[in-house]
Amino acid sequence: MREAVLKKLYVSQSKSRCREDDVMRSKGELRFIGIVEVAGEEKARVQIFPEFCDALKGIDSFSHIIILYWFHLRDNEKERSVLQVIPRGHTKKVKVGVFACRSPSRPNPIGLCVAKLMKVENCVLAVKGLDAFEGSPIIDIKPYIPRADSILNACVPEWTGRGPPT
Repeated sequence: MREAVLKKLYVSQSKSRCREDDVMRSKGELRFIGIVEVAGEEKARVQIFPEFCDALKGIDSFSHIIILYWFHLRDNEKERSVLQVIPRGHTKKVKVGVFACRSPSRPNPIGLCVAKLMKVENCVLAVKGLDAFEGSPIIDIKPYIPRADSILNACVPEWTGRGPPT
């Protein structure tokens, strides 16, 4: 009985490893849904491509949105191979892994920003607080929902207390 259980466990783990290996070798596909037309912390414009405009229905009910975008200026092998950095703009110079900071140099150059939604007109979003550059492709937009996106007692390292917001 024990041998049968162990064999079943081994087969199950082997199948799982095969699936993990397949995932590691495969590539996903992103569809950019828009582009940053005008960049700026105070005023920015995001153009959503016509085929995705229907997905904006109801977004104007939210004061803030989460914008995921592609760091297109960092999309090269050199920048994608960076694994540790000293975060810029912080008073404490501490080297950390790119998964522990907001560095644009990373294996997958994806940026995330919470922006104030000022206006929605046709397929254009006017936002405040977007830290992307002009021409940055937009990956996705999600509504900012405080009960899901705000953690009251979150702990962060001391070095994050000063410096840029993202």
